[in-house]
Amino acid sequence: MSIIDIEAPLHTAHRDNHTHRDVNGGWLRPAVFGAMDGLVSNLALMTGVAGGAVAPQAIVITGLAGLAAGAFSMAAGEYTSVASQRELVLAELDIERQQLRKHPVDEMEELAELYVSRGVEPPLAREVAMQLSRDPEQALEIHAREELGIDPDDLPSPMVAAVSSFGSFALGALLPVLPYLLGATSLWPAVLLALAGLFACGAVVSRVTARSWWYSGLRQLVLGGAAAGVTYILGTWIGGSIG
Repeated sequence: MSIIDIEAPLHTAHRDNHTHRDVNGGWLRPAVFGAMDGLVSNLALMTGVAGGAVAPQAIVITGLAGLAAGAFSMAAGEYTSVASQRELVLAELDIERQQLRKHPVDEMEELAELYVSRGVEPPLAREVAMQLSRDPEQALEIHAREELGIDPDDLPSPMVAAVSSFGSFALGALLPVLPYLLGATSLWPAVLLALAGLFACGAVVSRVTARSWWYSGLRQLVLGGAAAGVTYILGTWIGGSIG
């Protein structure tokens, strides 16, 4: 079967058959990976402590402490990282703004040369660069996109990044603790719920990858289960050594 319906108008066929998934992941990727990080780290932490044959209350305290510490650490790290990146971008934009003000002709020629390097005829490239350079703010936006690869109107927010990281990590880290909070006294309900959560996160991640949902889910389940298994063995060994 043909990908394009030859009986349909060309623009309609192209629109219907030329759509792409969000390759950047948007909000989905960081949110799911934050939850996955919380799941794996807190599950591994709890299984490591449980391997030492401690009381259920100690495992609950460990899980809640891991949730709080990890969520605050993620939020602080994400805030600092995004804020530093934003400050760097603003500094580069300020440099570009000064160059546009001091050397407008040179910057216009630079833009024209860029279009020529991409296959535009020199006269047309200069005409386009001249028209785009008439508005200083528009010129700044174009130079930022072409030279720095950024959108001045779409800079990331440190606070949004911090809150998102805190919430997604805390949600993931809560899953292995939840069975204990609901009255469970053994590790298995927490492990099973956490592994189910890992499979679900992996399946959701497949929306921004080329893998099938079952492959992504199974891969994350195996990796998270392996981390929990290793820490449980270490906890058992250490608990036996100091017991």
